[in-house]
Amino acid sequence: MSKTTNKFSPEVRERAVRMVLDHERDHPSRWAAVVSISEKIGCVPQTLHEWVKKAEVDSGKRACVPTEVADKVKALEREVRELRQANEILRKASAYFAQAELDRPFRR
Repeated sequence: MSKTTNKFSPEVRERAVRMVLDHERDHPSRWAAVVSISEKIGCVPQTLHEWVKKAEVDSGKRACVPTEVADKVKALEREVRELRQANEILRKASAYFAQAELDRPFRR
């Protein structure tokens, strides 16, 4: 999850991306379309350009890892990290109690 707040709703993002893709042919370049539309919705052109690239990746038009897959991988990496930490804690606790058992005097 992003640490910054999102100023624009998903609907506004989708509409802006759709506008760029629909009106790209009316401009000399995609960047010109991005600049024109970003001024209309009140965002920075670089932001809108990233939205367009992300939409293309998610739709399969651009080669890269889709957002859904990237989010799943990130969640799994976090889970693995947490499990490794838990295993390390358990390993140390086990060694501590094993040593305590060895240090205890033998009784019959």
